Amino acid sequence: MSLDVVVPFNREEDSAEIRTRQIRVLEALLFAASEPLAERDLAPHLGEGAPVTELLAAVREQYREAGVNLVLRDGKWAFRTAEDLGYLLRRDHVDQRPLSRAALETMAIIAYHQPVTRAEIEEIRGVGMSRGVLDVLLETGWVRMRGRKRTVGRPVTYGTTEAFLDQFGLEAVADLPGLEDLKAAGLLQSNLPRGFEVPSPASAALTEDEDPLDPGDTGEDAPHEPNAG
Repeated sequence: MSLDVVVPFNREEDSAEIRTRQIRVLEALLFAASEPLAERDLAPHLGEGAPVTELLAAVREQYREAGVNLVLRDGKWAFRTAEDLGYLLRRDHVDQRPLSRAALETMAIIAYHQPVTRAEIEEIRGVGMSRGVLDVLLETGWVRMRGRKRTVGRPVTYGTTEAFLDQFGLEAVADLPGLEDLKAAGLLQSNLPRGFEVPSPASAALTEDEDPLDPGDTGEDAPHEPNAG
């Protein structure tokens, strides 16, 4: 007489094993990635129906007190050096020349008004701007050409980058300080004109009145009169 040996199935242990493997897969993919990854990039590697958002939250919590943290940047995930250890990487960096006032003002306008064209930047600042100002901001990696506006001349639109979010520890441009935050920090006067508002920046996705840049598009707009802004 023979007996069949039946190994009892433990659903709880099996689920825990799958979850552990999925978390390890996420760690491997995010560690090896050269740029932040969206959930849709990670999902195919985790199995059908995997709770990607929940698993990413678990990884984020696991690394909360570690030397590297899992951060969200404009809807994409990446490992970054813990904020309090950033000085270790900055030690070997060459000090960069501070941005001019014109560049700082332009940076702020792009951050809050994106997508924004050069002509719109000049209108908001109330002064013309030399091409060099935008060149400097593009070189920092904080500003990028988003696309071209569907209007006469199809001017280039500008917006912020993931590097900008990294620099200022923001998950998304929507996390930029609002009116009350800017007042509290002393960056805006308390007696502002009636109806004054701080604009809410758009996401990285192209808007309805923007076209994507064509391959090889250098971003040259129609000629502007040079003016050192």
